[in-house]
Parts: sequence; structure tokens; C-alpha cells
Amino acid sequence: MKISLFYEFALPRPWTDDDEFQMFQDGLDEVEAADRAGFSTVWLTEHHFLEEYCHATAPEMFLAAASQRTKNIRLGFGVMHLPPGINHPARAAERVATLDHLSGGRVEFGTGESSSVAELGGFGIDPADKRAQWEEALEVTVRAMTETPFRGFKGEHIAMPPRNVIPKPRQAPHPPLWVACTRPSSVQMAAQKGIGALSFAYTGPEALGERVRGYYEEFENAAAPSVPQMNPNILAIGGDLSMMVAKTDEEAVKRLGLGGGFFSFGIMHYYMTGMHTPGRTGVWDSYLDAVKEDETLAYGPGRGAIGGPETVREFLRGYEASGVDEIILLLNPRSHEATMESIEIMGKEILPEFIERDEVARAAKAERLEPVLEKAEARRRPWAVPEFDENYSIGGLPTGRGGKFTASEIPEAMAEINEGRVKAAQALKDQQG
Repeated sequence: MKISLFYEFALPRPWTDDDEFQMFQDGLDEVEAADRAGFSTVWLTEHHFLEEYCHATAPEMFLAAASQRTKNIRLGFGVMHLPPGINHPARAAERVATLDHLSGGRVEFGTGESSSVAELGGFGIDPADKRAQWEEALEVTVRAMTETPFRGFKGEHIAMPPRNVIPKPRQAPHPPLWVACTRPSSVQMAAQKGIGALSFAYTGPEALGERVRGYYEEFENAAAPSVPQMNPNILAIGGDLSMMVAKTDEEAVKRLGLGGGFFSFGIMHYYMTGMHTPGRTGVWDSYLDAVKEDETLAYGPGRGAIGGPETVREFLRGYEASGVDEIILLLNPRSHEATMESIEIMGKEILPEFIERDEVARAAKAERLEPVLEKAEARRRPWAVPEFDENYSIGGLPTGRGGKFTASEIPEAMAEINEGRVKAAQALKDQQG
């Protein structure tokens, strides 16, 4: 089982002018430390308008910066929202491929539909259409990364003419593909498509074991991929509370403070029961009020990687026994120094045994899945890709409004450039003559 970190960049109020700056700087320090410690991947979510709960609005920017301070840790989109009103598929392909080059081929491409009213409404997306938009966008994004040129697409939600989308990813044919899964049916859907399941369900190891078995049974019996490269993997969140590791259990719980349950509370607030006035509602204050009513919102034993080395080791072994391929650990808000020490202890005292066992397990898994992947390939359902017209070409000035409008800024700029060139040539001639 791989062990990774999951960033939301929660930033509870009150804020100072430097808080967001410091949050990102601290995050970079933590990822650099996680790379040294031996964590497998840093997964960074993408959300919009979810103040206090998640300030990770441009994950590719942070991951690009992290790529220059790390060597081995993989860099995961967990997840990029694919509805085209949020991320046009051509832009998604460009950003993922660019990060793949900057990182030397370390990108994991997690995708999703978006689910909150704040985001869907903010970008004008009908919730009833988001699954269909994700389906179309996944195809266009992957094809844009792998076709030279991209041959065009016309669907219900996306239409794009042929273009050569560049750069192409460093990992051929594309980075590993994942989809966010919050319920068993979406885990099954991931298996059917032959892609990884980012299982964002907060089940314990026992229930997770059933989900893992269901994913691989569905993969073996029903995977019929369209994507060029399959990714048979399932990942889960390791508990609903933030990671906090210290020398003793008591010290870890003390350092966790009240922030451990803010991740789950933020989901409840923005996705289910909360009413939010942008720029006004205090999410952290609401959380503190809720904790006063029910202290278990902030902490409960066995609900996260919290404690001394032996306690955390046993907690992680429980998830390892479930058969899950990877778990991700949440980070406590505004706890940089404690997080840095947690990462250091994990690297020195906890991760080595899991890394060693994972290397052996991966080799056995590859052998076990070989006939499964062969059967899935036999069921492959290729996308209906149009033939490329070799006579197709683009060029000239942009026109619109039925030919009544022609963009003029480039001819005007070129006229100035040409005028300057003629003057320079005349001046040179005068000097020589």
C-alpha cells in the first residue's frame, strides 16, 4: 500500500494579509519534506469559491512549483473538475502535459464532475448535466493529449474543431487516469472504464475491503476501456480526521487541537446543510460552535493517523489489510510545524516497512492482473474518432457576426512593425551611403 498526502489548503478565519502567501510557502516546505520522507504522492484538490475550507483553486500552479523542489514524489490532481465551463478540455490537456514535463513525468491525472452548489452555480453548470459533461470532457482531454492532431469532437456539451494540442505529455501515452468516487456505483463505473478510483468515502478498513474487492471484481468482469492506457488502482482517504504524528499519543492529540474534523465539517457546510453568504459567513466559527455541541466532530480514536509511531503504524496496517492500493492522509489546518514533525517521524519510523512491502505487492499484483488486463483489452470500446481531412486548414483574420466583423488589431500592429522596419532599413542605408 502506498501512503500519500492530500491537500485542500484550508485556511480558517480570521485572515491576515500574509496568510495565503504563508500557507503556500508552508505547503511547499511540507511537500519537499514529504519527498525526502518517502511519501508516494502529494494529491491536491481543485475547488472554487469554498472559502476557509479550500483555497486550492489552481492546483497546477502549486504542483508546478512543488515539481521544482522535489525529485521522486508524484504530483496528483485530486481532482481537476472537467466540466468545460470550469476547465476547457484543451486547456486541461495543455496544463497536465506541461506539468508532466516540468516534473519529469510524475503526474497523476485525477478527474471529477464537481458537486457543490457554490461551484456548479458559479460556473453556470446544470447539476443534471455534470456526469455527461465529465464523460465528454474526459474523452476530449485524453484524445487531445494523444492525437496528432486532435481530430475534432462534436457532442452535446463540447464542440471543438481539429487542432494540434501541445505539448504532449512526457508519460506515454498519457499520465495515469483517475476519477473521483464518493459512492459504490461510481467505484464500479471507474472499474468499467478501466481507470483508477479515487474513493473519497470515509469508511473504515473493514468496509473499505468490500469496496476494494468490488472494484477489482468489476474490473475483471466488466472493464471495457476507451482510454489508451488502463490504470487498475483504487485509493482511499485514511480516516476522516487529519494526520498528526508525535512521539506519544497524548502529544499528537494535543497538537491536533480542534482542527482535525474541519475537513469533514467543510463538506457538510458546502455540499449539504450549510447556507453561505460569500465573503461573510464564518465557516470556522460555525465549526467551533458545532464542536461545542459535539466534541466527537473534532476527534475520536481510530479515525485518522493520529498518535505516536506505534499507534499510527497499527492504524495504517489496518488499511493495508483491506487490499487498497493507496491511502491519502489529510493535513491539519494552520499546523505547519506539527505537520513538518509528523512528516519527519513518518519517514524515519513508519513509512519504510510499508514501502518495502508495497514493492513486493506491486510485483505480485502485476502478475495477477496480466490475464485480467488481456480480457479487458478484448472488450475495448474505442471512441468514435473521425478521420482527419488532410486538406483541412485554418488561417486568415478572425471574422464574426456573419462576416460583418473582422478583427483588426493584428493588421494594425503589423503595420506599425513594418513601418518601423522600413524606417530602420532607410536609416541603415543613409548611414552607409
